[in-house]
Amino acid sequence: MFEHNTLSLARRHFLQTCGIGLGKVALANLLGGSYAQAAGGAARNPFRPKAPHFPGKARAVIHLFMGGAPSHLDLFDEKPALIKWAGKSLPQELLKGQRFAFIRADAAVLPPQFPFQQVGKAGTRIASTLFPHLSTVMDEICLIRSMHTDQFNHAPAQIFLNTGFSQPGRPSLGSWVVYGLGSETQELPAYVVMSTGGGNSGGAANWSSGFLPSVFTGTQFRNQGDPILNLSSPPGIDARTQRSSIDLINNLNQQRLNQVGQPEIATRIQAYETAARLQLAGPDLFDLSKESQKVLDMYGVVPSQNSFARSCLLARRMVQRGVRFINIYHDGWDAHSDVVGNHKNHARQVDRGCAALIRDLKSHGLLDSTLVIWGGEFGRTPMVEMNPVLGRSLGRDHLPSAFSMWMAGGGIKQGIVHGATDELGIQAVENPVHVHDLQATILHCLGLDHERLTYHHAGRDFRLTDVHGKLVKEILA
Repeated sequence: MFEHNTLSLARRHFLQTCGIGLGKVALANLLGGSYAQAAGGAARNPFRPKAPHFPGKARAVIHLFMGGAPSHLDLFDEKPALIKWAGKSLPQELLKGQRFAFIRADAAVLPPQFPFQQVGKAGTRIASTLFPHLSTVMDEICLIRSMHTDQFNHAPAQIFLNTGFSQPGRPSLGSWVVYGLGSETQELPAYVVMSTGGGNSGGAANWSSGFLPSVFTGTQFRNQGDPILNLSSPPGIDARTQRSSIDLINNLNQQRLNQVGQPEIATRIQAYETAARLQLAGPDLFDLSKESQKVLDMYGVVPSQNSFARSCLLARRMVQRGVRFINIYHDGWDAHSDVVGNHKNHARQVDRGCAALIRDLKSHGLLDSTLVIWGGEFGRTPMVEMNPVLGRSLGRDHLPSAFSMWMAGGGIKQGIVHGATDELGIQAVENPVHVHDLQATILHCLGLDHERLTYHHAGRDFRLTDVHGKLVKEILA
């Protein structure tokens, strides 16, 4: 179990009596030394690198979250039997225990809407016309076809996949990872969140630190305009004036911290220092003029335009600079109507960026140490959704019992397919992988034991996977 983020009397005494002062300590940090080094090791930096439980192959995670739940049946899990059932109702015994959000169990079957083809040396069958770029890197990917979850509505399912619990208030996966391992950069946030498409159903609960100290919450970059507002100081404020202002604020915060010992005040102090460091490192991170035209073309990036592809390129640049965990939310896959138009549109938006990210990480020698994850919160039904009142036709409803995700790099086997669903794509029947199993496996790739990574809260030890989860050893390299 990792240590709790508590404040020691020795630290308070040091800051009160050593004569250095918090402002000077922070200035030393800003100019290149770590907070702990500047203070002679007595101060505690919540982002200092920590040793994992065991050597992990991954050092960073890029989670490409497809909010709204893509249809596994139309993208990654070919089911020819659905063609035979097209327009007919399925036998009700196949649907026992299923819950549907908007359709009846006797709704007619909608067959797969896109052709599947073999791609790569491994011959994995996917809807290659939707993913022409991803098809070229499938031999780097482990495709999991047997995912399943406990939740059948978007917000609870998204929060469940990201936090291990269906209601807001628990720490996110990224927060757990940074809490457990710290960060390899002190100039950028350890945990970054970017968003493209529409707003996601789970909201900020998906990247919240929950009951962990709020310093571990994901830092959200904007998806329109400047990623970070007010990165530059206003006119008339030079570096010395700003530094003096921060020193004054931090000294006042430190006095209050010494009086009440509230950890959130320490988070506030840390936030000021992170923001100051980000003013130095941020412009360089977002300056894509330093990338070659070949790289920009590979991603399909126009530097002045925000897009999923641009977020992927920024993610690679963040990994190079030591950011530990990056979420990219691409929302809008919720195809209750017109699954063909919806999935064509969103696949076109993400296909090139996903493939370029894998190629680019590999070309920089980073793929083996970076775990890339792609997928949504659940699957879609083989039955069609038709609702004239809501203006819906030729769509698919929510399906928690079966969906597909893929992973690449960071200790995961290449070019394999793991698990399978039944012939209609309703149930995960071969090597099923629960959301908690996925979470346990992600932590393992980083060198963290999901049963040992705990935090004491409300009288007991909590963990990401609660009392569940098992390692999916078959997909580990």
